[in-house]
Amino acid sequence: MLEIIIYSAIIGIIGGGCIAAGAARMFHAPEIQAMGAFRTLGELNACNGDPIAHFSFGLGFFFSSAASAVAAGALTQDVMHRIVPNWSAAALMVKNNKPEETLHNPRKMMCAGAVVGGVLLVFLNTMARIIPEKLSLIAAEVLTPATSWLINPVMPAIFWLAALDAGKQTGMWGTILGGVSALVSGNAVPGIVLGILIGKSAEENGYKNKIVQILIAIVVVMFLVIAYFRGFFGQF
Repeated sequence: MLEIIIYSAIIGIIGGGCIAAGAARMFHAPEIQAMGAFRTLGELNACNGDPIAHFSFGLGFFFSSAASAVAAGALTQDVMHRIVPNWSAAALMVKNNKPEETLHNPRKMMCAGAVVGGVLLVFLNTMARIIPEKLSLIAAEVLTPATSWLINPVMPAIFWLAALDAGKQTGMWGTILGGVSALVSGNAVPGIVLGILIGKSAEENGYKNKIVQILIAIVVVMFLVIAYFRGFFGQF
């Protein structure tokens, strides 16, 4: 047990600090090279700098990650890509809710991410170790389907409402790309996040802006490629 705690703390501190710092650096691209996940950036933006929103968003994936750790003995990608960045942002924004001074600060996010990652991994791995095998079977049979309900359709609905609340252009793009993403990949969240980014960029810079045009072109090509390799066009 002590070995699990020590290894979990080391991995959580290093991994959590790097992931949180990388997410913060993405807000300074392209001037500064970033190393975070694109979807993490969109999800952080969707919370609009509200610490409660960041915490509740991470909390939803915390339960699913805990169920996965207990049932399968493995951590999902949501631990580092969703829980750590959002809980780090929430911790920093409790006293200062200005994203440019907290969420966008790689040094502060790295420190917060190291603490959150260390505590989180120690808790999840320790819990998975001490839970009896019978309870693990229960978790696999009961909690895993509940997690599927959270990911789809609850999360797409939350992101879609966030897109509609952000304005007409953002709501339109979020709805269109969310629907396309749901048809092509079975999950509307990636499309809605891309729609939020395109809509906000279009509102601020206009459709004649080269960056907006390139972004739209990339998204269109990306969905066409995904649809082709998933055999979407062959269904007609």
